[in-house]
Amino acid sequence: MSPQRRPIADPRSLERYIRGQVIPRFITRLREIEDGFVEHRMALARRYVQIERLCGGDERAFEARWRAVAERWDFRHLNELIRQHNEYYPIERNLPVDPRTGEYMTSAGRPYRREPLSPEWILERFPPLPDRPVE
Repeated sequence: MSPQRRPIADPRSLERYIRGQVIPRFITRLREIEDGFVEHRMALARRYVQIERLCGGDERAFEARWRAVAERWDFRHLNELIRQHNEYYPIERNLPVDPRTGEYMTSAGRPYRREPLSPEWILERFPPLPDRPVE
């Protein structure tokens, strides 16, 4: 007597099961972006203090050095994640489209897009004058 074969599960049930076992890419990407922000902020804060110490109160030297650091800071990896987020998030979340504007709508009404990081981002958070508070 041969064992009885079970019928293949409903494809929709199978798909729901598989989706429930895997963390969606938009969630892992957002976590990577947040982790990247924290890593960059911490590294920038350390560098800011180092340059401040090296300059010993010379504001002109500090400003010149800090602006040079900001210009050379490498955000390529994080900016690539931000680009991917901006491109794929609405599709991955299956966001509805406003028929009047053709724009994706979020459930919370907040924009989903993130701005890439730049030297200006650094200088806003870590001003080129050492007597101002650091974020």
